[in-house]
Amino acid sequence: MSRPQRLLLALAASACAALAATGAPAQSAQGTPSDYRLAPQRIAPDTWLIAGENADFAPANGCNIINTAFIDTGDGVVVVNTGPSLRYGQQQRRAIAAATAAPVRQVLNLNLHPDHFFGNQAWSDAPTQALPGTIAGAAREGEAYADNLYRLCGAWLAGTTPAPAGLPAQPGRFRLGTHELELLRFDGHTGDDLVLVDHSAGVIFAGGLVFHQRAPTTPHADLPRWLASLDRLEALQRRSGARVLVPSHGPLDADGGAEAIGQTRAYLRWLDTRMREAAAAGTDLAELIAQPVPAPFAGWAAMPQEYVRNLTHLYPAYERAALAD
Repeated sequence: MSRPQRLLLALAASACAALAATGAPAQSAQGTPSDYRLAPQRIAPDTWLIAGENADFAPANGCNIINTAFIDTGDGVVVVNTGPSLRYGQQQRRAIAAATAAPVRQVLNLNLHPDHFFGNQAWSDAPTQALPGTIAGAAREGEAYADNLYRLCGAWLAGTTPAPAGLPAQPGRFRLGTHELELLRFDGHTGDDLVLVDHSAGVIFAGGLVFHQRAPTTPHADLPRWLASLDRLEALQRRSGARVLVPSHGPLDADGGAEAIGQTRAYLRWLDTRMREAAAAGTDLAELIAQPVPAPFAGWAAMPQEYVRNLTHLYPAYERAALAD
């Protein structure tokens, strides 16, 4: 193993240990939300992760379950995801400014789900970018997202209004400062899934395509396309030699993403098989929800809540297909 690879793995291991000790968001003495306690952790050269709680949305975590990140390229900063609220975006901005005085060049939203872009308000003077389908979806569904997050996390969302990215991201390879970066379009988790590869630092920001030690979310999922994207992502990792993969939810994978990609693939295949067999047997949704989730999936974060949502989102289409056969 080369010296840069050893350094990268050491940084990632250190970050994992530090993240495990991160406290919950703070509240004032009166119980009013005040501080997300964002703690950037260096995971690779010039690269920091701000880890969200590996959990479900809840008032206790301020709806902060998203991993955001930033890269100080030597010619400005690239920000990855902006969190679930205006308050988060403001505190993210301060956390980045404490780590580097460099100006922000790009703010990327990796998909249309609210915790990827609800902090955009705090970055109104910076170029916010996302794939065209993400921008359209965020505009279409933003108000419904806001209603749901206000209901779930209340005062943490104070002042937050949906602000979809202002510019379309352009897939392709480019150089910024000392970093060779690449934006790629995938799909399956949503209709437009953006992935950022930092070839110089050896890091893949996989967005919602990959979940690690957490049940995947599926409100916009197409399982066959998602599984195909995981195959492409795995091939990309091998070609690029990236040593760290950052999912949108769950801990980073310091082994290039093999474990996290494998977990996501295994769950989606299991979920597809369970729903297909249940539909063929005439099992209704309530009966299917009552069936136990096997290990290791049952021990993941956001279980069984996410499993129930998975079935609610996806199972009706399986029932229709079974009736049509």
